[in-house]
Amino acid sequence: MIFSSSSVTETEKIGAELGKKLIAGSFVALYGDLGAGKTAFVRGAVSVLCENAAVCSPTYAVVNRYDGRIPVYHFDLYRINDDDDLYSTGYYDILEEKAIFFCEWCEKCPEAIPDGAIKVTITRTENGRRIEIADIIA
Repeated sequence: MIFSSSSVTETEKIGAELGKKLIAGSFVALYGDLGAGKTAFVRGAVSVLCENAAVCSPTYAVVNRYDGRIPVYHFDLYRINDDDDLYSTGYYDILEEKAIFFCEWCEKCPEAIPDGAIKVTITRTENGRRIEIADIIA
């Protein structure tokens, strides 16, 4: 599925629509340049999953948890250099939980993305953003 967004609000709405379809165990792998809108997309999805969650980029924390009916984990791998770095964050242990997962900068550690992940690629266009949602990463 391909969507166009001309604002942060529209990007959040597209994220919210995906969020409504997620279940425990869902993993959303986000790809896109710095400032593409990945966190805005997650903010929209989390808005329907965890009431009143204050979503912000976990660039320095690496992972944020938002509590709702189903817990949501929001990873940012921007500062991760390799799988050893990722392992030291507790990433693989967290994936064992019954939760929903969003992970930004998946291109940094492609081997760490679980089978069946939903791939979301956000790219800048002349008029805003192009958001492509692939059902499953092949």
